[in-house]
Amino acid sequence: MNDQHDRALGALYGLAMGDALGMPTQIMSRRSIVARFGTVTGFEPGPADNPVSAGMPAGSVTDDTDQAVIVGRLLTEGNGRVDPLTLAQELLEWERVMKAKGSFDLLGPSTKAALEAVSRGVPPEEAGKSGATNGAAMRITPVGIAFPDTPLESFVDRVAAACQVTHDTTLGISSAAAVAAAVSRGVVGGNLEDALAAAVTAARAGAERGHWVYGPSIAARIEWAVELVRGLPEERALDRISDLVGTSVASQESIPAAFAVLALADGEPWRACLLAANLGGDCDTVGAIAGAVAGSLGGASALPADALATLRSVNGLDLEPLATSLLALRAAAAG
Repeated sequence: MNDQHDRALGALYGLAMGDALGMPTQIMSRRSIVARFGTVTGFEPGPADNPVSAGMPAGSVTDDTDQAVIVGRLLTEGNGRVDPLTLAQELLEWERVMKAKGSFDLLGPSTKAALEAVSRGVPPEEAGKSGATNGAAMRITPVGIAFPDTPLESFVDRVAAACQVTHDTTLGISSAAAVAAAVSRGVVGGNLEDALAAAVTAARAGAERGHWVYGPSIAARIEWAVELVRGLPEERALDRISDLVGTSVASQESIPAAFAVLALADGEPWRACLLAANLGGDCDTVGAIAGAVAGSLGGASALPADALATLRSVNGLDLEPLATSLLALRAAAAG
């Protein structure tokens, strides 16, 4: 396996790892996680009283991984373009299958509202005009693998196109651009500081796209959140992220939180994902984003072998072909 393929694979499996570690503690408060688990140190089954993850086996992924794989598949099938109507149909079908399984892990608020609008005949370019939550950012990793983050304008074009049908807003695109750019920089051998700088630069550019919605600057919030935890002990840093940054589905909370966790873990994938799992809130998404970026920095070879084996066996995941296909798009774009 070459280094770039290892990093692309690390991004995909890092996303799945953060997602699965955060699955049992999602929508719990940080205090209730400490009371229930002490500290989460590995994969846990969904607690019986968790209304979203109850009954899910340890190591199970959620919508973050499932939807990122959908975006990746559509990118490769569309020769680098995600058709908005096809994505809408695929996401609606995904939710139908989840409901049939009895799952409560369904579409997020922005995505659900946009897809209901599409179903009513609203054109794709209008459906996502209020989507400001983290759904686009959580599934954007394949775009970061498939395309270089320079030149910046064309890269943000790619990100905005993948966001359009559900999150065609300044906050939605800015958040997704930050995540995609950090992953993209990691895939080509960048370090943690490179990824953080790329995220902030792309977030600023992304904020110039889409329908304006009120909310703070994603770029400024990422910079602030990273500085907020610098030099702090982990427990105190996690309290600060929970108390000040926030871990809700709002883009201006969960995306900066993910980058703060990434910085706190010094870019180490397993540690970043575990830290996210101990935060609570939308911590499966925080973990998925932090894990994707950290995985791109260290590669799949930096992920614990037993964790990879669990992810593959519990979920039937085989992400190697997807990584190969996405890198083929990257090679063609550089071509």
